[in-house]
Amino acid sequence: MLTVQKASKSSAPRLARRVAPSAVGRWQSVRGLATPSEPYDVVVIGGGPGGYVAAIKAGQLGLRTACIEKRGALGGTCLNVGCIPSKAMLNNSHMYHQTQHDLKHRGIDVSGVSLNLTQMLKAKQDSVTGLTKGVEHLFKQNKVDYIKGTASFSSPTTLSVQLNDGGETEVNAKNVIIATGSEVAPFPGGAIEIDEKQIVSSTGALELTEVPGKMVVIGGGIIGLEMGSVWSRLGADVTVVEFLGGIGGVGIDEEIAKQFQKTLTKQGFKFKLNTKVTGAEKRDGKVFVNVEGAKGGKEEVLEADVVLVSVGRRPVTTGLNLEKIGVEVDPKGRIVIDSQFNTTVAGIKCIGDVTFGPMLAHKAEEEGIAAAEYLHSGHGHVNYGTIPSVVYTHPEVAWVGKTEQELKADGVQYKIGKFPFMANSRAKTNLDTEGQVKFITEKETDKILGVHIIGPNAGEMIAEAVVAMEYGASSEDIARTTHAHPTLSEAFREAALAAYTGKAIHF
Repeated sequence: MLTVQKASKSSAPRLARRVAPSAVGRWQSVRGLATPSEPYDVVVIGGGPGGYVAAIKAGQLGLRTACIEKRGALGGTCLNVGCIPSKAMLNNSHMYHQTQHDLKHRGIDVSGVSLNLTQMLKAKQDSVTGLTKGVEHLFKQNKVDYIKGTASFSSPTTLSVQLNDGGETEVNAKNVIIATGSEVAPFPGGAIEIDEKQIVSSTGALELTEVPGKMVVIGGGIIGLEMGSVWSRLGADVTVVEFLGGIGGVGIDEEIAKQFQKTLTKQGFKFKLNTKVTGAEKRDGKVFVNVEGAKGGKEEVLEADVVLVSVGRRPVTTGLNLEKIGVEVDPKGRIVIDSQFNTTVAGIKCIGDVTFGPMLAHKAEEEGIAAAEYLHSGHGHVNYGTIPSVVYTHPEVAWVGKTEQELKADGVQYKIGKFPFMANSRAKTNLDTEGQVKFITEKETDKILGVHIIGPNAGEMIAEAVVAMEYGASSEDIARTTHAHPTLSEAFREAALAAYTGKAIHF
């Protein structure tokens, strides 16, 4: 939920743009820079999924737009060191693992299979490079100025920019959208220091040049499980240490989480739940991780070649100079906004990981579009009840809406409809039958309250649930909608039918 905070209605004065003499030559290469009498309509700070989408949308709406990004490559964490490279590694490691262990059962004999990790890492990087260049092209296409540098507020309408290639300049704007994203959260208390070699974050886990013999993953959320899956498929012995009693992180349905854990255990994962990490020591080329029960109890030392610290992310606001202009930040470092993304300073909006809500690229994108629309017309839309989450392991796990445990806690009367992929004809012919589709509907009205999927292509299938919930559909609506045969999506319809009538057809 967004925290509502009323923004000040005072308007800041326009300030003249001043270009440092050392930067004048560089600025001449950037299209359409602002003049003293013509500030930008909107300047976006941050070129990640929220920021670059906000900039593109603003450009499409006819707003004179610039985007300031310090990385030197657009796409933010997601495209450069997060969503995109991790999916490249997940896909290619799955193909490698499937070739080794699964193709023979399908009548495909392959011999001499070996891992070329250098080439796999190159393929990952090629994907990243191509996509970042693609975003640059979209900027040009939509007349968005791309400024490579680090921005900080001199005033609510003036940004001081340290240019990546040297020099400093100022950029004026009628409106600013902060979209500076998030960064890896350090281990609490500083008991473990990340070196990105043996003790790595998700960034370092994407760059390992050797498959570790043993990997300990601290944190059983989405990132930890995805990265653990990559290296497990490539040959590592993976142990996940999780403080809570289940895996999958915030928002996952408890029943699905238990099934997910069983599946990963069959794949070779080891889990230590309700377990606290107290420290780690590098010694003799190994890392020794100290753990104990979450509520005290037996202490244990886990030996690893590589430790992945995956305990969450935190907002990035360092260097923005927010305190100087009066932008409010909450105790967790999140920028306070209202329902239209306004901060506590007029003319400054904020979207994405640096403010409230799930730290998801697609959530930031939707906010970017809505923020640009608010600036253009005063109207925008993001439905926070229909933002899906996906874990890109195999099988995939995806969900949207409420979980059973949430509805029980709220005292809501509900119905459940389930359908296993082992009863789906396409899944059986694909020899990929792990998992199920689970519908949760309001008992009295049949309105869909949540959908939870573990199984093949769950991340694609969840989109149908998002559309259904966005338009207030019932399970009957889905049950009476024809789904092509044979497809995995028939499992979705059958689960809806089970929720509506109490019985599926094929199970």
